[in-house]
Amino acid sequence: MMPRDNMSSLVQRIARQALATFRNHRSVVAGAGDSKAFQESQTALRALLAQVKVADLRIAPRYAESSSPPPLHTLGPPVTYMHICETDDFSMGVFLLKHGTSIPLHDHPGMYGMLKVLYGKVRISCFDRLDTSPESASGGHPSPPLLPFQKSSARPSVRRSVGEFTEESPPCVLSPHRDNLHQIEAVDGPTAFLDILAPPYDPDDGRDCHYYKVLQQGPEGQENSQVWLLEIPQPSEFWCGGEPYPGPRVSL
Repeated sequence: MMPRDNMSSLVQRIARQALATFRNHRSVVAGAGDSKAFQESQTALRALLAQVKVADLRIAPRYAESSSPPPLHTLGPPVTYMHICETDDFSMGVFLLKHGTSIPLHDHPGMYGMLKVLYGKVRISCFDRLDTSPESASGGHPSPPLLPFQKSSARPSVRRSVGEFTEESPPCVLSPHRDNLHQIEAVDGPTAFLDILAPPYDPDDGRDCHYYKVLQQGPEGQENSQVWLLEIPQPSEFWCGGEPYPGPRVSL
């Protein structure tokens, strides 16, 4: 008789490994994330994520019919989300981006994230805030002109990376301390990706989502260049709808 795990779906095995990796998330975020046991568990999770395909989730790829996206107001939500499962320690689901849309620059306070493209192509720009107040920021990178009410919301930050990911790419990984802010853009057509956040967003526990605008950046937006980010309200052109998840059920 085949072992039970060999009979379970890949998405079920991913969920179980995510639970094992991020169980007791408070201790993980507080420092246990540097432990050998956590690193090995996260490596196992990344290996499972690297295998996932749209067929595993029973999602049919959606392809653009033209190279020019129609006006967003005619399409409904620019981004939709398929909820798969959620515990106190992690959430998992699929984001689907329509042609010409993006998830704006946003943060993941005290959270890990793992993203695996299922079809299409995304461009991911990653940033980190610097541990510096606007008043003490130096290094030959003065702050941009700001209105008085903006000064408390502007932060010196660093652009970590800009990369393009397809279904052939390894998972994109962020941590509470590295690549924690990112923007995700659909490139050359619609795209979808499996997303794991650990722990999930929870405004009551200090994990609310904040949006940002790049005010000033280094030469040609190069990696590891200092930038200034301004916290802004959720952009009016972005909102996220929901749709049913058609794939295998997950039991935890």
